[in-house]
Amino acid sequence: MSRTLVQPVGQKRLTNVAVVRLRKIGQRFEIACFPNKVLSWRTRVEKDLDEVLQSHTVYSNVSKGVLAKSKDLTKAFGTDDLTKICVEILEKGELQVSGKEREAQLSSQFRDIATIVMEKTINPETRRPYTMTMIERLMHEIHFAVDPNLTSKEQALKVIKKLIEHFPIKRAPLTVRFTAPKSNLAGLMEKLDEWNAIVISKDESGNQSSLVCEIEPSILHSCEERLKDVQGRVEVLSVSAHAEGGSSTDQYDNVEDNVEKVHSVPATKEAVAIAQLSETMQKQSLSGEVESQGQALGKNQKRCKECAIVVEDKSYRDHCKSAWHKHNYTRNKNGLPPLSQEECLIEIEMAESNRGMKDYDY
Repeated sequence: MSRTLVQPVGQKRLTNVAVVRLRKIGQRFEIACFPNKVLSWRTRVEKDLDEVLQSHTVYSNVSKGVLAKSKDLTKAFGTDDLTKICVEILEKGELQVSGKEREAQLSSQFRDIATIVMEKTINPETRRPYTMTMIERLMHEIHFAVDPNLTSKEQALKVIKKLIEHFPIKRAPLTVRFTAPKSNLAGLMEKLDEWNAIVISKDESGNQSSLVCEIEPSILHSCEERLKDVQGRVEVLSVSAHAEGGSSTDQYDNVEDNVEKVHSVPATKEAVAIAQLSETMQKQSLSGEVESQGQALGKNQKRCKECAIVVEDKSYRDHCKSAWHKHNYTRNKNGLPPLSQEECLIEIEMAESNRGMKDYDY
């Protein structure tokens, strides 16, 4: 009996596919898209639908290649036009990605949001921006979670509002140039006083007067409208004005001086909060340095945090069983600093001698 080899003919395998799923009227509808194109379509970067879709076909299960029924499509979407249905699924559907891909996307967007927050905010006391590490820690403290359906800028503005409520941080002012005729300079100055603008420089050339000022970003649009009364105009020079000179981390070099100043002079609540935040961040940075030192050790070495020493990997278990490690472990739990091996032995001997003297007490 002869055997014939049966092979599939015209079979189209969907490999390297990003699946977008939408549930309607209790049914599941899926479309097959190219990876990394769905987000580009939703952010209006990609406008060619053929560059996004693998095929203009609606499935009930892409992985199994099961097509959706025409009557279900008509009932759910009110049309049988596959292109319109694919566009609706692209806009409203949920992008199916693996756990690692989703985690990578969220962490990347989290860093983008932190970067925007860092660029748009300053420390109100030093007028310098916080570091990226500090912004990320503050975002974790307010329990911020990334929403993949919103843009990074929208979420960054929401984060700034929450941070202003809990921490000493504020929006960086805009550096703008106001230009108006000399005859209307008095009216322009009155408006600047209303807006609490800080005048940096003043220049007069011909019949025009120009003022370089710092204003709050929230009043920029109202400035453009109200400057029409004095025939003036506004030009943005810098979207975030920071203090010049020194790096942004200089504000944390003299934390002890800031704390002493807070205690010696009757300070405001904002100044006290700034000093406390700086002190906390310095402690966190020091602990991070200790951890990084431990990670920089050789493969055959381990760091004992209780005893503050480096031990070889082979003898690490024996060290943990020693009386020195157990004594320092107890001290660490009670909030006491570690002792050296000699100091530990002396303290243990004194404790044992005191315990022995109690046996002779009457």
